[in-house]
This record gives sequence, C-alpha cells and structure tokens, in this order.
Amino acid sequence: MVKDSNGNELKSGDSVKTVKDLKVKGMSKTLKRGETIKNIRVVSSETEVECRIGKSTLVLKTQFLKKV
Repeated sequence: MVKDSNGNELKSGDSVKTVKDLKVKGMSKTLKRGETIKNIRVVSSETEVECRIGKSTLVLKTQFLKKV
C-alpha cells in the first residue's frame, strides 16, 4: 500500500501535488511546491511513484507528495 505525506492511499491514475521544491537530477527544471502531477503510476516500492513530466519519466518519493 502506497501512502502520501498525509497518510492517504495512492493508486495508479491519481493526481498529486508536491509539498516542497524538488530539484530533479538530469533536468534543468525544478518542480515547484504546489505543482500538480497527473496520472501517477504505482511501482513495486512503497515509497516511490512514477510519473511523466513532459517527455521525461520520473520516479518521485511519496514523502514529498500529497493527494489532490
């Protein structure tokens, strides 16, 4: 079971918001606090989710996300 920073359960296809600014390795873009990420994908790890931002696929830690 994958949970966000507030303890809400996350499922594939959910939308989430970032709770702090995140610097992404390999990208010049920084994900700003409050940025909405749509259509996440739950992976085998309980602490990570996959998402697409532009043409890039990223793996984000759930401790920095909250469900919308």
